[in-house]
Amino acid sequence: MRKRTTKSGNGKQVGVAAEDRVFVGLDVHKKSYHAAVRVNGREVTTRVLAPTAEAVRVFLEPYRSGRLHVVYEAGPTGFGLVRALREAKVSADVIAPSKTPQTPREENKTDRLDCCQLAFYDEKGMLKTVAVPTAEEEADRQVIRLRDQVVDARRRVKQQIKSFLLQHGVAEPKGLANWSKESVEMLGQLPLVAPLRFCLDVMVAELKAFDKLLGQVNREVERLSRETRHSEAVTRLRKYSGVGVITAMQYRTEVFRPGRFANERQVAAYLGLAPRVSQSGERHRTGPLLKAGRGRLRALLVEAAWIWIQKDETAKATYKRLVQNTGQPNKAITGMARRLAIRLWRTLVPPEERRGAA
Repeated sequence: MRKRTTKSGNGKQVGVAAEDRVFVGLDVHKKSYHAAVRVNGREVTTRVLAPTAEAVRVFLEPYRSGRLHVVYEAGPTGFGLVRALREAKVSADVIAPSKTPQTPREENKTDRLDCCQLAFYDEKGMLKTVAVPTAEEEADRQVIRLRDQVVDARRRVKQQIKSFLLQHGVAEPKGLANWSKESVEMLGQLPLVAPLRFCLDVMVAELKAFDKLLGQVNREVERLSRETRHSEAVTRLRKYSGVGVITAMQYRTEVFRPGRFANERQVAAYLGLAPRVSQSGERHRTGPLLKAGRGRLRALLVEAAWIWIQKDETAKATYKRLVQNTGQPNKAITGMARRLAIRLWRTLVPPEERRGAA
């Protein structure tokens, strides 16, 4: 077969035949993309590209006759590029940055070196890919993540109000520990000098604005849960005590396409509910949870687990056994959250639909 040729970085012609293995690493940024190409174990070119999918597609055109694979690390630029490349019939994946091999000593770091390393590691099979959501899946997930952002912003305002009261020696109104409506209204009646009155009024107005915004987002989440693509799954997830619409939709959108997981261990690891295991010789111990997944989802699963053990006698018995074994209620409830997460996964994905099923 006649080879298709392209110029390498030093101006030489590089032939690419159908059997040639071509690996392209991209270092993706807002203002530019850096690309490195390896063909059959040899680096042939590096290039700085415009930050568009079309620029990447044109750059890759001479290499498409070979066995081409493109990778870049997950980051703030999102998944638009990989979706565009796949639509153009280019084999492309997004890489988990936390799983990219790291050199044991300090070395130079530039965008060009980063993309060269990605291409090299991909050629050696050393990279871990991440699941790429569809545009619709990512949009649905963004609504849930917006809710997380609003909740965090509202919490910060509450902390600012309490810090303000403490700093200026003002007693908290009754009920402020639970942020009741009455206590929030009483903040506007506290005797303060004019400058402090102005500051507190601004913070209270901000808190009320976030309360209103959170209500709007919650209504959108509930509306989304009734969409055909989610309604059946949400109904099935909510059969467990403690799992409401918010938790169900958080789980549904973060654990998108749950059939891609082959077993319970993968689900627990993805959610950050798997303990770190340390084993050497005869020594074997488990440590803290591996850092992974969305912290908000873990928190919701823990909250749901508390309700679950209160309303389900079997779950309560399991929790008591874990407390007895560990001596730590926090560890025990985390274990129950892990069990609940796995049950939710099993509810969504029957055995025959799981990845690797016969």
